[in-house]
Amino acid sequence: MTRYVLQRLLGMLSVMFVVVTIVFVIVRVAPGDPAAVMLGPDATPADIEALRGRLGIDQPLVMQYLFFLGQLLRGDLGQSIFLDMPVASALLDRAEPTFFLTLFSILIASAIALPVGILAAYRRGSFFDQSVTTLTMLAASIPSFWLGLILIQVFAVRLGWFPVAGYGGPDASFATRLSHLVLPAFALGVVSSALITRFTRASMLDVLNDDYVRTARSKGMSEFRVVLKHAFKNALIPVLTVLGLTAALLVSGAVVTETVFSLPGVGNLVVSAVLRRDYPVIQGALLVIAAIYVLINFGIDMLYLMIDPRVRY
Repeated sequence: MTRYVLQRLLGMLSVMFVVVTIVFVIVRVAPGDPAAVMLGPDATPADIEALRGRLGIDQPLVMQYLFFLGQLLRGDLGQSIFLDMPVASALLDRAEPTFFLTLFSILIASAIALPVGILAAYRRGSFFDQSVTTLTMLAASIPSFWLGLILIQVFAVRLGWFPVAGYGGPDASFATRLSHLVLPAFALGVVSSALITRFTRASMLDVLNDDYVRTARSKGMSEFRVVLKHAFKNALIPVLTVLGLTAALLVSGAVVTETVFSLPGVGNLVVSAVLRRDYPVIQGALLVIAAIYVLINFGIDMLYLMIDPRVRY
């Protein structure tokens, strides 16, 4: 087991090194002079050169890369140009809406997908199963931002049940802020549930006809216990994998949804940074999102140890 964990940790470090290199190169090879774009058309050559020195982009590319790695090893993601504050602080200030949006979205997706996928597999070939297959294909084809706009029109504008946009004022209560997340979380959760449902159904179909399931039935166990304790437990590894990937994708893919609902999250911060060419913020956000993605996958790998004893050996 120790060897398995060490292999995963080494893989994490390798992936993050590749991500750091790719992020550095992508930002540097973007067309245009970043300093000139940030300062605007009225900037003088002296102002542009001064900003280039402040950003460190007047140095050779190798020196920039080594300096960038040194910053990361110290835990320094750089200084935002437009916000005039450390990138880590800017990301931390915007983390709460993105965190709760991702959490509620994955909870909604799981609450929809897991029972529906299990029941569809158990009743394979029935009208319910065919309806689930059709609806999941439809849900997977719906853009989350379009569904969000529909939800705003119906539940916020017409019915007035939820706020249209925003995240509440500085003094807003936690309950008020959560009410702003209901519609965006539902929009992301419904779209994400399609993939989880299909994986749950397919994984359950693989195990429902296995010998140990027939043995459990022959012992007189109830169908509920047979399906959930025996079949679903053994079908859980592929489902956990897709749940982890979905959670990671929600963290990185909530950019459009946060923009539609005007949520002051990390996604909205990234959009603003791209429009203003705030390169330190873009770099820092990409690295943090990649690190979260890698950590979620590492967590899923660790869950394998608890669910499937074969992984330990």
